[in-house]
Amino acid sequence: MTSELPGQALFDRALIEESVKKSGLVWVRGAGAPAARALWHVWHEGAVCLVGDGPGEQPLPALVDGGLAEVTVRSKDKGGRLVTFPATVTELAAGSADWETAVAELKGKRLNAPDGEEMPGRWARECRVLRLTPDGSVAPLPSGSLAEVPVPTPATTRQPIPAGLPKLLARRRKKERHGG
Repeated sequence: MTSELPGQALFDRALIEESVKKSGLVWVRGAGAPAARALWHVWHEGAVCLVGDGPGEQPLPALVDGGLAEVTVRSKDKGGRLVTFPATVTELAAGSADWETAVAELKGKRLNAPDGEEMPGRWARECRVLRLTPDGSVAPLPSGSLAEVPVPTPATTRQPIPAGLPKLLARRRKKERHGG
């Protein structure tokens, strides 16, 4: 029976690595956080690397150096849960060799950065770079829905329609029918 454990651990490790590499987002819940957060990332040297907690960057709530986190990876094409695993959080010291290599990978994946080549310097001054190393086996897939209430935000995409809009649209349709 003990010969199966290394095989299962290798399978879990391969599953985690392949799913994280192919996913654009991971859902991360730090210890004590009320909900998981979708975060962009890179897979680098056996761990999920993240940058955030600075102006214009993603928030990294409840992720503390030496703490634990739960990472859930979704399918890029279908959006369904692929794997969930525990991870140990390590904050990389700005300027260290590990920080430099992680930032080089993250910089290549950062979209729409306001400062381009100055980004690593800003990250060193104002942000945290974290490494989430898988720690343990993958969790079994849940049998029910784990849908959560969205994180509160002032952003909105839904507004009441203006009172005159239905009348305006009706007039436009009427003109189109009559060739006007």
